[in-house]
Amino acid sequence: MKTATIEAAFLALWLAAPAAAAEPCRDVSFEETPYTICTVSADEDLRLWLTGPDGRPMGSFDRLRETVEGEGKALVFAMNAGMYHPDRRPVGLYVEDGGEVAPLVTSAGPGNFGMLPNGVFCISGTGFAVIESRTFASGGTQCRHATQSGPMLVIGGELHPRFLPDSDSRYIRNGVGVSPDGQTAYFAIADRPVTFHEFGRLFRDEFDAPNALYFDGKISRLYAPGLDRHDTGFPMGPIVGLVAASR
Repeated sequence: MKTATIEAAFLALWLAAPAAAAEPCRDVSFEETPYTICTVSADEDLRLWLTGPDGRPMGSFDRLRETVEGEGKALVFAMNAGMYHPDRRPVGLYVEDGGEVAPLVTSAGPGNFGMLPNGVFCISGTGFAVIESRTFASGGTQCRHATQSGPMLVIGGELHPRFLPDSDSRYIRNGVGVSPDGQTAYFAIADRPVTFHEFGRLFRDEFDAPNALYFDGKISRLYAPGLDRHDTGFPMGPIVGLVAASR
C-alpha cells in the first residue's frame, strides 16, 4: 500500500510539472539534399537575442544556453538569424522585446543583404511573418522581435528573380519560411552546400511557404540538443531560439 501511495504521488507531481517542448527539429531529405528543419508554432516562446545580460554580444550558443538556464528555462533549439558587422551589430533592422536596436535598410547594396528584395522576419503577438523590406517600411506591422536579412528566398510564392537554376555558388545556408496562416515558422539549414535556387525551392515546394528569408551562409549554425547537434564557429550576431520550461 505504501509503495502504491508513493507511486501515485510521483505520478501526480509528474502530471503537474510543466510539459517540456516536443523536439522541434528533424532531419529531412529534399531533392536528395539533406537538411535539418526546426518547426515552431505561434503559441511557443520564440525569441531573438543580440546581447547578454552583461551588455556584451551573446555570440555563442553556449552563452545563450547559460543565459536561458539562468531564467530557469531550457533552450530547445537556436540558429544564427541575420547578417552583422564585424562588431556583431546587425546590418539591418533588429528589434528585441519591442525595442528597436538597429534601423530598417531599404536601399540596394553589395552582397547578399543588398540583393533586393530582402526582407524582415517578424515575431508578433499573434504569429510570424516574412515581409519584404519596402513593404515593411510602409508601416502597420508590430513586431515583438524582428530581424532583417537578405535576399528573400520566396516572395509571394515565387523564387527571388535573381536566382539561377544552374548557379555554381554553393554554401551551407540557413533561413526561415512562414506558413500561409502565419502560425508556423520553418527554420532550415542545409547539411551540405546548396545554391540559392535549391534552398528557395525547399521552402516553396516542401513547406508551401509563400514567403521565406535567407539568414546567412558560410557561418550558418544550429543548436539542436534533441538531435545531439551543437555547431561551433565564428562568434554570431543575432540569434533566434525556442525557449521552454525546464523539466
